[in-house]
Amino acid sequence: QLRLVESGGGLVQPGGSLRLSCEASGFTLNGYTIRWFRRAPGKEREGVSCISKKYDSTYYADSVKGRFTMSRDNAKNTVYLQMNSLKPEDTAVYYCAADPTDYCSASMPQARWYWGQGTQVTVSS
Repeated sequence: QLRLVESGGGLVQPGGSLRLSCEASGFTLNGYTIRWFRRAPGKEREGVSCISKKYDSTYYADSVKGRFTMSRDNAKNTVYLQMNSLKPEDTAVYYCAADPTDYCSASMPQARWYWGQGTQVTVSS
């Protein structure tokens, strides 16, 4: 069975940190460009970050640049999103997606992506 599973979400105070994991089963993540998205209540889905299949180049939305970092652990078939200096506006359900494209700048049709089920991140005091 081919699937992605996110984990690592939770409740954290403003200024805190979380590390989200996106683990694949049934396929190898380093054969894909991996994207993180989030959806906050009442808002549209937002692209957060991306790590490319080729060269592991990373890209971040302006809203998270300097605070979030993506990385791969090929041995664990897992991609991580390290989130630091969290703000209340980071509260959302976070999803990872595996896109078979080589680069973050060009995506394949989403029908060819794999999606995780999402993990809730809540930033609140």
